[in-house]
Amino acid sequence: MKITLGLSLALSGKYAPMGTQAQAALRLFAADANAGGGIRLGAERAELDLVCIDDRSDPARGAEIYRALIADNHADLLLGPYASDLVAATAPIAEAAGRVFINHGGTADSLYEQRYRMIVGVASPASGYLEGFVRLLGTLKFWRKRMAIIAADSPFARAVAGGVERAAGERAARRRGVRVRVKWNGEFDSIRTPDVLFPALRRSRVNALVAAGSYDHDLAVMRAVTGDPRLNIPVLACVAAGVARFRADLGESAEGIVGPSQWETDAAIVPTLGPAPREFARRMLRDAQVAEPDYVAAQAYAAAMLAGAALEAAGSLDQNRIRAAFSELRATTLLGEFAIDPASGRQTAHRPLLVQWHGGRKVIIETEPNDDTGSLEFPAGWRLIAAGIEMLKLNRGADDESNRALEDKGRQIDERKED
Repeated sequence: MKITLGLSLALSGKYAPMGTQAQAALRLFAADANAGGGIRLGAERAELDLVCIDDRSDPARGAEIYRALIADNHADLLLGPYASDLVAATAPIAEAAGRVFINHGGTADSLYEQRYRMIVGVASPASGYLEGFVRLLGTLKFWRKRMAIIAADSPFARAVAGGVERAAGERAARRRGVRVRVKWNGEFDSIRTPDVLFPALRRSRVNALVAAGSYDHDLAVMRAVTGDPRLNIPVLACVAAGVARFRADLGESAEGIVGPSQWETDAAIVPTLGPAPREFARRMLRDAQVAEPDYVAAQAYAAAMLAGAALEAAGSLDQNRIRAAFSELRATTLLGEFAIDPASGRQTAHRPLLVQWHGGRKVIIETEPNDDTGSLEFPAGWRLIAAGIEMLKLNRGADDESNRALEDKGRQIDERKED
């Protein structure tokens, strides 16, 4: 007996760096599952087969692939593609066919607002990506936290930006001086946009900036912001900072920049299903030659593992029974805790991490420092560079040296003028 997991992934095109990692992780899972005797389905054991087709980062092609996977039952269970725009193009096809659709690669909140019955979300929705950053910002000692949000024109980016703005509007954040002063929505052209946007940042005396969009969007924003000597924005965050290649692409300017991450190798997770984060990373290096797997790889592996658990709980390939099994499933994988809202399929248990580039490496930072008085010192330099254990507690597992604080707190911000 054989069970086929089918999906499309971006193995070429703009999303290829992420799609290829997801494919490597899924191949690893299939090998692990089959080495362990396959998937138990009722009284039988079934070998797991993976069908993964290149959608070339094109939503229209992705839609064609899922129609073909559904036709004549080429796939017993569907996993989604990478990126919210491709998920938006393919999830309705699975829904119309009454097929369970396990979404590991799209996090736009709008995907769970369509009243789909068959979608299952594995990762945290985008609106929660940088809420912790706003809480962290509120704890810094300087009173006026004047924030700018630069978001691309996409459902994903709008969800991230909306979450940041809502967090900034909460009573606790406002009480600590957090205000959104500048908002930019749309394309960021590295040649033309700074001439229009940057004077507004200077006039508003922005001292914290968030970028939300595609990897290329965020990289362009951070290059422009850190490379302009007329700007003095010490606290920076962007979605792209959660990706391993960010430091290589941005260089030393990446130091101190904060980003969200669905998963990190150093995350303190004790799984009830499958390998721990460090073991997964070791296996990805050994078996897939992926030296630094990003959260997209962990999401894909966790999605396939949860699919296996739901199949075994359902005891059949009946799609409604499988979807019901997902609604009842509570588990911890290398990605973290899993539970969904039964009606919408939205992930409710998993929470994203915050990471910061520090000494050329990502470190996990706490979003709720112990100091609740707003008395934390502003760090030296342009960016938020771990100025002390009392401000940002670095979490590097057994690596004690990574918990050493930088002691230089030389530069202060002049806050004498009122907004």
